[in-house]
Amino acid sequence: MTESSNTSPDSAADEAAPVLPAGFALIAEDPQLGPSIAASLEQVEAELLDAISNSDPFANATSRHLAEAGGKRIRPLLTLLASHLGPEATNAKVIQSAVVVELTHLATLYHDDVMDSAPLRRGAPTAHEVWGNSVAVLTGDLIFARASSLVSELGGEALGIQARTFERLCMGQLHETVGPNDGQDPLEHYLSVISGKTASLIAASGQLGALFSGAPRQAIDIMVEYGEKVGTAFQLADDVIDVTGFEAKSGKTPGTDLREGVPTLPVLLLRRNAAAGDDDAAAVLELVDGDLSSDAALAAAVEALRENRATAEAWAVARQWADEAVAVLEPLPDSVVKQALASFARAVVEREV
Repeated sequence: MTESSNTSPDSAADEAAPVLPAGFALIAEDPQLGPSIAASLEQVEAELLDAISNSDPFANATSRHLAEAGGKRIRPLLTLLASHLGPEATNAKVIQSAVVVELTHLATLYHDDVMDSAPLRRGAPTAHEVWGNSVAVLTGDLIFARASSLVSELGGEALGIQARTFERLCMGQLHETVGPNDGQDPLEHYLSVISGKTASLIAASGQLGALFSGAPRQAIDIMVEYGEKVGTAFQLADDVIDVTGFEAKSGKTPGTDLREGVPTLPVLLLRRNAAAGDDDAAAVLELVDGDLSSDAALAAAVEALRENRATAEAWAVARQWADEAVAVLEPLPDSVVKQALASFARAVVEREV
């Protein structure tokens, strides 16, 4: 996701003003919420790089590899936004929580890329391509350790949230690796994997932000449920973008999941439609299940799937999860923060990268 500037040429201070990720216009445009979130994101970024720095030059280089490549920073953004539900928004513990969730996310990326044999991440060679699998895995472990150290300073409730989230992250990856149980619906299994691998950490992000801002318990609980649904919507959209996205924008070759045989929503819906007698779906499925080792074959399969109704159906499912996340916010008092959370839910789906 690209960034758009909130800067003004009127002064040197304005020229150095923080930025917010594009797609979150409602947050950026509010005269109070926008500057507060943007400034806090800059603080998170500085503390993030400080947290992963290491006195060992080699460990320092490997740890900073992905952090310096950029990223959407969706999780810390949600932590900061959720903190505005309480009376002590973006205080030191909120900032530290935002760093923790992004460190945890970064660590999972090192491991995921090894398991997926991914050549690129954020447009740059993955760590295992540069230094090998062992170094990449150990770097992920090192970053997890830094996240654990920081969360230990936040107290027992935060430790419990982090521990349970870490367990769910691991179980989600494990379930993806072993596949569905005998007789288990593939779509049900797929959603359970997303719940563990993606939704769990996004839910924790909102939960920690609300918790450390002193928000009411109802608001904290709402952020957990909201985060679960937003996280699912986010990953569903990510999987559709694997088919509909373009490498120049995403830094990722379209169809990577297809080539790796990763079951994602468009393919699962394609299989369901083919099994129901849809001849067009069956024809596309032949391409998807064929030999995709050549770039030409992969491009043909991607194009066919992109044009098939299964992809449109997948977008509709992602938007439905986003709509459900917005509905969860209903008990919250009307405010610009509530509106921004609704905008956030829709923005994670209505994107190109």
